[in-house]
Amino acid sequence: MPATPHIEKHFTASETVRDVVIGMADGLTVPFALAAGLSAAVASTDVIVTAGLAEVVAGAIAMGLGGYLAARTDAEHYAAEEQREYDEVDQLRSREIAEVATIFRDYGLEGETLTSVVNAIAADRRRWVDFMMRFELGLERPDPKRAPISAVTIGGSYVVGGLIPLIPYMLVHDIATALPISVVSTGFALLVFGAIKGHFTGVSKIKSSLQTLLVGGLAAGAAFWLAHLFG
Repeated sequence: MPATPHIEKHFTASETVRDVVIGMADGLTVPFALAAGLSAAVASTDVIVTAGLAEVVAGAIAMGLGGYLAARTDAEHYAAEEQREYDEVDQLRSREIAEVATIFRDYGLEGETLTSVVNAIAADRRRWVDFMMRFELGLERPDPKRAPISAVTIGGSYVVGGLIPLIPYMLVHDIATALPISVVSTGFALLVFGAIKGHFTGVSKIKSSLQTLLVGGLAAGAAFWLAHLFG
């Protein structure tokens, strides 16, 4: 036994992080692009704040609903495939046993060991179906509470991200002054958010920060240019 026991550390909240990334990324970029675009077309920060807040509310609802429906779809898909597997182990037992054997054979099992393992799996109907769902179809049982949690997480993250580029326009009533403050604050937020995302996903923090900043900057730049062109 080693002097220092090996402790494996695995990140298990990937779905939550994914929802935060989806909500925060869009929340930072879309209202930021809208505010930057309007800055080239209007003369009042009140218009920008009103339009920005309306977009944040609408975007949060739309994104949250999208997350809810996606999670519900995953759960419904899993339930349908699970029922299909139950039908197959009941009606096509020999074929399903052969499929289990094929899966374990790919891992190098043969002979009596393979037969013993296959029989152990097939002896329990529930365990058999769970095995087929995971190793044949590559599906994990979704959390039944996932849909509302996903909706709240994505929507809340969108609101948090969306307020960052708008706060300067709420505090400063001169667009020429508020715009650069919004650019700097949002750019910093994008860098920090990118680094945090990189930390949780295992990607280089610097690379993730720069990629996130680039996407947000391009979106805002395009909106500003188009508004200036047609404004």
